[in-house]
Amino acid sequence: MTYQPLLISFEEAKELAKHLNTDSLIGQSIAAEVAALEAYMPLGIEIPGHGEAGGYEHNRHKQNYIHLDLAGRLYLITEDQRYLDYARSMLVEYAKVYPTLELNTSRDSNPPGRLFHQTLNENMWMLYASCAYSCIRHKLAEDEQTLIENDLFKLMIELFVDVYAHDFDIVHNHGLWAVAGVGICGYAIQDQASVDKALYGLKGDSVSGGFIAQLTQLFSPDGYYMEGPYYHRFSLRPIFLFAEAIERRQPEIGIYQLKDQVIKTTTYAVMATAFPNGVLPALNDSSKTMDINDEGILIATSMCFSRYQRDANLVAMAKHQAKVWVHGSGASLSDASENAASIGGFNWGSLVLTDGAEGDRGGVAILRHRDAQQDDSMALLWFGQHGSDHKLHSALDHGHFDGLHFNLFNRGQEVLHDYGFGRWVNVEPKFGGRYIPENKSYAKQTIAHNTVVVDYQSQNQGDTATAEEKWGEQHFFVSGDNQLQAMSAFVRNYYPGVDQQRSVIMFEAEGFAKPLVLDLFRLVSEQEHNYDYALHYSGQFIRSDFNYECNARLKPLGENNGYQHLWHQATAEVEGSSLITWLQGNSYYTMVSSAVANSQVIMARTGANDPDFNLRSEPVLLLRQQGKDHLFANVFETHGYFNEAIEASTEARGQVVSVEVLAHNKVASAVAIHLVSGKQITVCVSNQANVKSDTQHQLEINGETLRWSGAVHIA
Repeated sequence: MTYQPLLISFEEAKELAKHLNTDSLIGQSIAAEVAALEAYMPLGIEIPGHGEAGGYEHNRHKQNYIHLDLAGRLYLITEDQRYLDYARSMLVEYAKVYPTLELNTSRDSNPPGRLFHQTLNENMWMLYASCAYSCIRHKLAEDEQTLIENDLFKLMIELFVDVYAHDFDIVHNHGLWAVAGVGICGYAIQDQASVDKALYGLKGDSVSGGFIAQLTQLFSPDGYYMEGPYYHRFSLRPIFLFAEAIERRQPEIGIYQLKDQVIKTTTYAVMATAFPNGVLPALNDSSKTMDINDEGILIATSMCFSRYQRDANLVAMAKHQAKVWVHGSGASLSDASENAASIGGFNWGSLVLTDGAEGDRGGVAILRHRDAQQDDSMALLWFGQHGSDHKLHSALDHGHFDGLHFNLFNRGQEVLHDYGFGRWVNVEPKFGGRYIPENKSYAKQTIAHNTVVVDYQSQNQGDTATAEEKWGEQHFFVSGDNQLQAMSAFVRNYYPGVDQQRSVIMFEAEGFAKPLVLDLFRLVSEQEHNYDYALHYSGQFIRSDFNYECNARLKPLGENNGYQHLWHQATAEVEGSSLITWLQGNSYYTMVSSAVANSQVIMARTGANDPDFNLRSEPVLLLRQQGKDHLFANVFETHGYFNEAIEASTEARGQVVSVEVLAHNKVASAVAIHLVSGKQITVCVSNQANVKSDTQHQLEINGETLRWSGAVHIA
């Protein structure tokens, strides 16, 4: 059989060539890649030595493999001899140098390669270089093939499979890149023995390691990956690139149908977590800016459309991405986009994604609401397992102590947000582009998240091994009706002797432009504790309905567990209810909170004990309460409009004036939301385990008996 490139056949390349110089999505995508390659080629071919993470050498090796891959594919499509010559020369030069290189210096516990400070980057280099090689191999002289295969690719395979055998079989996103790199390289150089190791693991059992084990063990039944969307999207590139190579070389494996189409399931899972603006939620160690334009999700969007189903959400995502993968699948998606009568924003709806290999380790719940103006509101509640498995590898602890964390998004922006990771990716003066020390001392700590901190301590004592033995449990999930949606979950014993329950209700109310969001955070304990309800937002403080005292001299809010990184700016003593409004972008947001005797509102800001100015300066609100059993009841209202350019400000004050806790016990919680108009909205939420739509509830409130069935009742 004639040798074919791995991911794009000669025939497909000719079809793609028909899109050159067209204005379609695929035409624009090809043009963008041509422009990128044309801009890089004049720099010449340089094979640098070793360098630190994010440094010049690191980035040059990375840019080399990116443009090497472009040159190989674009040669097939354009037949431009310059691209062939460029790819050939770069591969030959690397083959001349690679055997002479010593191992790089590792900056963490991930072992080094000969090019990069960690093998993960070297796996990526080999994968892309192998794809490029497969595109031009048929044009190389026999001695060139021998040189490249023996002195470059086979040495790389030996390093990953033999020298670092203990890492090759690790079931983790690093392991995915290792097996995909070796497998694709094996196909490219016609080394089936290496392909088999990549597919089935070093023991050949498809359980202890290999691509099959990765796909069948990494994800929950709903497709969720424990480390969160940031690392999840990173896994999609090796998954789809290797899967497509497998399907073309060994279709009898049926890789796209494996485990009830696990590739599709896990891809849709990460897509479904995205905020309406395409940005991925910053669960665990995560960037605040990573979005669906990521190359892995871009490839996955095209491939899912081609290999699975022509989903309208994929067409909407392609419109948002303004690009498709330069591949036959990308051309199909481009055609669908051209032929669509209208394309709205992507909307995966309200859903719950379970966590854990068996789907029994909590999860993440998401509520979505689309209004008449096509604006999407989204609320997220996190209650899954700790996002790491330190038993596999100490460097792979990406988990945060953030059980029952809460995000809110509307009007195109994240309103209540997570700090994300503490890292300046590839900015070498900032700790070599690696995780900064404040990632552990602040970003991972519970105070850095929108949840409750008990006794100034992080959940599970801030200990990874302890946290890995705990996870939350879903209480209820109500969706399907734009007028009322709700989600609730428990975490138990994250703090000894304290049970926590968080219920988030998103509902429409007459006279409100956006749905109201009610957050009920219930704590149950037989002992007295300090409870700090933490809230992180962006924007400018506008007003409050209480008096506060500013600190003339700033001091840290505490000494450890992340508190040492918060400047204590102001404190207020509140009782009954409190209100704070801030301005973010063009929108006003008001939080109205319940309070009882001896409650405090603390205003803080990140940046204390940060001598290298590593942390972003952001406002933080704490609602502080001492007690045994306690219910934090908070209403979030979106209102008004601000435009400084035209000096316009409307409805800067919201309609909610106070919130009152009417009752809370093991049966249910009830709160009253009081409006400017004098009207009252009463919301009741079940606290009973295993609540169903017909579960009966009864509460005594001010001498009256309130009865209802189901998880949530609004009157």
